[in-house]
Amino acid sequence: MPKRPSLAESVGAGRRAVRVTASAAAGFYPAAYLLDQPVTAVYALFTPIALGVLSPLPGSGRARAVTVLWALPAAAALAALGTALAVTTWAAVAGMLLVGFGLAFGAVCGPRPAGAAPGLLLFYILACFPPFAPQTLPQRLAGVALGGLLLALCERTVLPDPPQPSYRGRIADVLDLAERTSVALTRTGGAEPGAGGRLRAAGRELRFSRLPAGVRPTGAGRRDRALAQAGSATRRLVDQLAALCEMPPGAADSASRQLLRGVADGCGGAARSLRDRRPAAGPELIEEMIAEFLVSRETNPAGRGARPRELLRQQSAVLTIAVSAVTVRTAVALAYGGRRPVHGLPREQFWYAGLPAVRLFTVRLSGNLTRRSVVFQNAMRTALGLCAARLVAGSLDLSHGFWVLLAVLTLGRTTAGATWSTVRAAVVGTLAGALAAGLLLVEAGGATEVYAWLLVPMMLVAFTVGPLEGPAWAQGLFTLVVSVAFAQIAPVTWRLAEMRVVDVVTGSAVGLLCGVLAWPFGARAETRRSMAALLRAAGPLVTATAAATAGDGCTGGPGGEEADRAVRLTRHRLRIAEAAYAQYRTEPSASGSGTEPDYLAALNFGARVLVGAHWLPRTDRVRELSGAARHWLREAAGEVEAAGVRAAGFPAGGVRIRPEPPPSLAPGSPPGVLSLLSDMEVWLDALAADLRAGAASGGRPR
Repeated sequence: MPKRPSLAESVGAGRRAVRVTASAAAGFYPAAYLLDQPVTAVYALFTPIALGVLSPLPGSGRARAVTVLWALPAAAALAALGTALAVTTWAAVAGMLLVGFGLAFGAVCGPRPAGAAPGLLLFYILACFPPFAPQTLPQRLAGVALGGLLLALCERTVLPDPPQPSYRGRIADVLDLAERTSVALTRTGGAEPGAGGRLRAAGRELRFSRLPAGVRPTGAGRRDRALAQAGSATRRLVDQLAALCEMPPGAADSASRQLLRGVADGCGGAARSLRDRRPAAGPELIEEMIAEFLVSRETNPAGRGARPRELLRQQSAVLTIAVSAVTVRTAVALAYGGRRPVHGLPREQFWYAGLPAVRLFTVRLSGNLTRRSVVFQNAMRTALGLCAARLVAGSLDLSHGFWVLLAVLTLGRTTAGATWSTVRAAVVGTLAGALAAGLLLVEAGGATEVYAWLLVPMMLVAFTVGPLEGPAWAQGLFTLVVSVAFAQIAPVTWRLAEMRVVDVVTGSAVGLLCGVLAWPFGARAETRRSMAALLRAAGPLVTATAAATAGDGCTGGPGGEEADRAVRLTRHRLRIAEAAYAQYRTEPSASGSGTEPDYLAALNFGARVLVGAHWLPRTDRVRELSGAARHWLREAAGEVEAAGVRAAGFPAGGVRIRPEPPPSLAPGSPPGVLSLLSDMEVWLDALAADLRAGAASGGRPR
């Protein structure tokens, strides 16, 4: 049973309907009745519909208005291109292929391009159909400009939506909680009961799935990349703090308390910088405290106490928390400090810090220019479907053939099953709407004033109810809207409703055929494949990191070319897997499955491997490793790598892996060896836990 819209969703849809209706009516009526410019009236009507309904732009009213103004030059260029290519069907089809793929693929650059893409496609679709009338281009452009400016004005002033919570604000709130918890852990009583659960719950609120699309930092620019990295590092930090809170109680040593105070100061400073949107101080102070902590841990080892193993693990946990705090501070500094060098940090972690904006967008586009990218697959499916629809409409000389392409554009989904479900509902709704429109056209005849009075209330109802109630209501009510609108432009009969039914059914058939032939299972198969590729790519980096930590090499130094390649490959696979998973979670079929692996654990495995590769080999610790310790490092890392390969097959019984504890964790061992092996043990245990969870099937996917 479909989920009923909430009160907030209904109110939001009503506000949007008022803004779109006001801007469409303010452009349509003067152009049609005062200026007697029917072409201008049509484009003034459809521009707010394209950018306000077909493309529900994300963000606040001010942000949506800016996006509309930014999109107007592109809309005008597409209208001009469509007007020129309407000379022949094949020219229009070729243009449709390029425009459809370019706009759909460009959505990878961020939520605003993604939101505007469907609406921008409509401008080319409207203009590329016969008659070939280049002399009407000035009227078309005037209508686009009029409708777009009115929509921008209404988005800014008419019934503005309440402000949405920003992602930076959410990060700042979580960092405030981390600051308070870190301070509490330095005291004798430690953190309050239940602190670990509160920390984990706060971290979960930073997931993109908990945020409106408009506030997710998914763009290709430096600020969005930095904010996304700050959010992921903050989630990692609070999870690590939660684990520290849940460790057996005991008095922390003075070095750990001092480092936790530095973490608290770093979190508080980053939170203030995020709220004020000003450059943050770098992480140099925390890095200095980490260095002092490492020296203190070697000169005053905790291993000489009564519980060496527990204390060593607590120190390793504090160290991982401090490393995450360094990442957070650096990311915040990059988000609001602009292009700057990152000193003292592995370049792979903040590879985007010194690159110009054009290069960052090029990297995003080229990284997804592969058939394994779900963004590429969606763009190809959209472009091919629109091309086929344009060819069919042109070859059969369908009246109002742009409705065929509009049906493909609005009814297409990422899976064949979802497309079929949507098409069925849309066809039923269109038939009902066509019947109502036919009766209206028969009864009203040529009484233009009747249609003029009905247009505004019909748009209000259609643009409020349609987005809330699904494709049946949306297509049925939109059929009434277009019938009433076109009845004011030129004399029509009840056959206009018949034409719309034929066009929608034709477009639905084309869209369904493309859904069956082009990647019919959506992101499900690609998600599984990309997760497997990530697990296989990250495995060699585990062994390379273990070798570098033991002093056999360095991931960024001479002789580390193989490790560098592993870092780049793992990072690339992680991006592709995250994109595939993001789409997978939006598909209806994903929510009902009970046999999928825990893909979030696989993503966490890749991210944790990269973090360890960045930091573990960079510590200046004594490497007085015995032969047995070196053998354990090689064996444990190799076991994790082999388990990653097995996990990539997602076996039915899951993956069994639990690395043996290091042999040298005993009183009397060299202090540097104790701390070194403790850090590696904590890291490898966490990786093994990710693999055990990620490879298991049968649980509810998360």
